[in-house]
Amino acid sequence: MTLTSIIFAGVLTYFTRMTMIALISRDMLGDKIKAVLEYVPSAVFPAIIFPGIFINDYGAFIEINDPKIYGALVAIVVGYFSKNIIATILAGLISYWFLIFVIFS
Repeated sequence: MTLTSIIFAGVLTYFTRMTMIALISRDMLGDKIKAVLEYVPSAVFPAIIFPGIFINDYGAFIEINDPKIYGALVAIVVGYFSKNIIATILAGLISYWFLIFVIFS
């Protein structure tokens, strides 16, 4: 029963999202709607990332000396200056790993 529910939910989610992609072409949208939709990734990405950085496994805010904050700060600085997604991700991960495995171990 559980597996059936999971498969049904996945298929339903797939088709509801796929219809918007398959049936609506870019020509059907106006310029104003296109301009507004350009901001969606910028609004959604922080909502996904920030809880992982600032909230621990128990649902409480982390302390200021947590290595995740410093890794995020390094990633923000590298991203601002490089404008490269891969460099930003690698810099954030490497700085976080360096902090947890070398400094805080």
